Amino acid sequence: MCRSIKVLRRPAAFATDDEISAAALQFVRKVSGFQKPSRSNQAAFDGAVREIAGATHRLLDSLVRGRSGQGTAAGHEAGL
Repeated sequence: MCRSIKVLRRPAAFATDDEISAAALQFVRKVSGFQKPSRSNQAAFDGAVREIAGATHRLLDSLVRGRSGQGTAAGHEAGL
């Protein structure tokens, strides 16, 4: 496991869009082995970053928070 991966979700705060995008980019870089893709691979690289960021948003929006059983969608979108 990569030790430099930072925790994005804290109990009292939600990851920002910028944090999610940065984490998705870091993941794609680690998996692909490329810090910066060639021009011929740029579209695939960018598409993977978008897909992973989207999956991360869906995950965070579906998590149940606290004892109330509330989903986090409203809180995540509002940045709460």
